[in-house]
Amino acid sequence: MTFPIADLVLQSRFFLGTAGYPSPAVLQQAIAASGAEVVTVGLKRQLAHGSPPGDFYARIRASGARLLPNTAGCRTAAEAVVLAQMARELFDTHWIKLEVVGDEYTLQPDPFELVQAASTLVREGFEVFPYCTDDLVTCQRLLDAGCRILMPWGAPIGSGQGLLNPYALRQLRARLPDVPLIVDAGIGSPRDAVQALELGMDAVLLNSAVAQAHDPVLMARAFRLGIEAGRLAWEAGIMARQDMAVATTPVTGRPFVL
Repeated sequence: MTFPIADLVLQSRFFLGTAGYPSPAVLQQAIAASGAEVVTVGLKRQLAHGSPPGDFYARIRASGARLLPNTAGCRTAAEAVVLAQMARELFDTHWIKLEVVGDEYTLQPDPFELVQAASTLVREGFEVFPYCTDDLVTCQRLLDAGCRILMPWGAPIGSGQGLLNPYALRQLRARLPDVPLIVDAGIGSPRDAVQALELGMDAVLLNSAVAQAHDPVLMARAFRLGIEAGRLAWEAGIMARQDMAVATTPVTGRPFVL
């Protein structure tokens, strides 16, 4: 179940967001219940709310999780690059979850600004985790820019709609077999996380599905178990679907293959 990524080996394939929890205490309990070793935080949100990033980082560090700052709220490559540079100084990490939104209604990533920002940040030594759509060509351009990880969406962020295009994700897995793929955005329940891992995705990142649950701590545990089950199913090999019934017990011959 180990997960090698960005020169590290993680035990958990669950990346957890940190926004919208009822209290800091609930957030810390949810992180513990999730088993997540990487959590994300939006620097813009922290600054806008007047919360000192250093204090927030201390809370995350107390959980033992690694911080993955993001550039949520950015609309241009230039803005995202500046925010990433600030995050590196404030949080002492070269990891950055790159977000550049191109549409206010769907919050869909802008592929042109995203690739431009990724190219700049990779040259500056960042480990870029780009939040992108499931478009194969955009993903290839991000890899050409130097990204080693991709974070295709399952559905519009915060929508809880699950995986709207399993075919596209399946094609990404088939065409990019050696690239870590982390489904980011749109996951609404553990069922969606199981599906993502069964498709061969390496991990999932989610926030609202846990933070907005009636019991975030219990939901974090549910996702943890679902992610583990989905990965085990992928590794075990899921049976092929059939268009007709296939008898499970032979009516002739031997019941076992010897």
